[in-house]
Amino acid sequence: MKSKATKRPFVLVAVMLAMFMGAVEATIIATAMPNITSDLGGFSRYSWVFSAYLLMSTITVLIYGKLADLFGRKIIFFIGVTLFLIGSFLCGFATSMEQLIVYRLIQGLGAGAVQPIATIIIGDIYQGDERAKIQGYLASVWGISAVSGPAIGGILVETVGWEFVFWVNIPLGLIAMLGIVLFLHEPVSSKKPVVDYKGALLMTVILSSLLFWLVEGGQSFPWISLVSFSLLGVVMIGCIIFLKVERKAMEPFMPIVIWKNKIILFANLISFSTGVILIGLSSYLPMYVTGVMEQKAIVAGFTLTAVSIGWPLASTAAGRLLPKYGASKLSFIGTIFLMIGTFSFIFIYPLLHPIIIAVCSFCIGIGMGLTSTSFIVTIQEAVTHEWRGVATASNLFMRNFGNMFGAALLGVIVNKTISKYLSIHSSTFELSSVNQLLDADERKLFSMEQLSFLQTGLEYALHGVFIASFIFAIISFVLVFGLPKKKEV
Repeated sequence: MKSKATKRPFVLVAVMLAMFMGAVEATIIATAMPNITSDLGGFSRYSWVFSAYLLMSTITVLIYGKLADLFGRKIIFFIGVTLFLIGSFLCGFATSMEQLIVYRLIQGLGAGAVQPIATIIIGDIYQGDERAKIQGYLASVWGISAVSGPAIGGILVETVGWEFVFWVNIPLGLIAMLGIVLFLHEPVSSKKPVVDYKGALLMTVILSSLLFWLVEGGQSFPWISLVSFSLLGVVMIGCIIFLKVERKAMEPFMPIVIWKNKIILFANLISFSTGVILIGLSSYLPMYVTGVMEQKAIVAGFTLTAVSIGWPLASTAAGRLLPKYGASKLSFIGTIFLMIGTFSFIFIYPLLHPIIIAVCSFCIGIGMGLTSTSFIVTIQEAVTHEWRGVATASNLFMRNFGNMFGAALLGVIVNKTISKYLSIHSSTFELSSVNQLLDADERKLFSMEQLSFLQTGLEYALHGVFIASFIFAIISFVLVFGLPKKKEV
């Protein structure tokens, strides 16, 4: 019996809806959090509303990638989106911050499937030049969501309530699932799937421990402490056992063999470095514009939005240019833009016009768009259908992991630098005093001398972040030379 043909345009629309749903969640909730905190309380757990979602989605992305190889894309996509929607539905009914965090864990558990499976589906149904072009379009969804997310969130909070920030996902997710169920038709596999349960469990324990150490280290517990060393011990021992298990597994969750492929190895290492750069920019550029330059939040958002404009433009261009020039050349150009952007940030100063800063951000967006699209397409071309899921997921995981590592590393740089600055000047101010710089009303409580003193310390610390970002841009540039020089597509 002849199998039904996949209706690609409808599948593409469904995939883009799902990706928009997952991507917009990262920005839309930020607008609603002040109102949520006002209603639910629990300000001390504020950061965990974000961390819970990020932790769970990062941990599961690799697992979902492998499950998609074993059981097919459709069923794993359906499970992931269903969990995401259940979490979204429950988040709107949360009556405490603790409940909201638990529901965000459920939401993150589903989110780990959305981006990788959507990307894998496109890799399956489009080939060669067409695949590169479509992946470029798909990447633009993230830029659009970053720009529209805060606006959508603000409108929903002001009109119908913060609950709808979560519930707005439900119709999008249902339409996406319907489109995949009706129009995506996969070949039936006669091979009996063998699930590597030991590998999945070990991976979850290792990543949970490592990501918890990165997120909470220096906050909930000191870096040099029994808790810190215990977590690192679990990670190291877990890695040793995991490698032994994976070498013996029939269907390993993280096949060691894919890391022997130079395209995958170097693309993933560069994605890790660019992940650090991205989190540094998105976390600390608004802090500089608001706290040091004393600009309004909307201006800070504008300087960051420039990244989201450059990214989809470059992604679309990369999709068209990749078949002709290959990933090596496009990534080389992309990392040059990353170096230009990060190097420029080292020299910004309080009186600089925000448009100049936005131009620097735009350069980084161009660099991210050229590299990310090139890597996804070439990785999918470098492996067979049976490995495409886990190979694609490995790249997305490495970028997410770079985000987590960067958040911890750059956070340490900022906190240590400001603490040292206050100590050297024998100041009575505490580290928490810097928070007041980010609020226009709170800033009025300082004298001109006090304000100048704190802003100088914050500026000094944030320049440390920009220098670290430039170093990672250099690392990305050097790693590009490890990519094969031939045209990979």
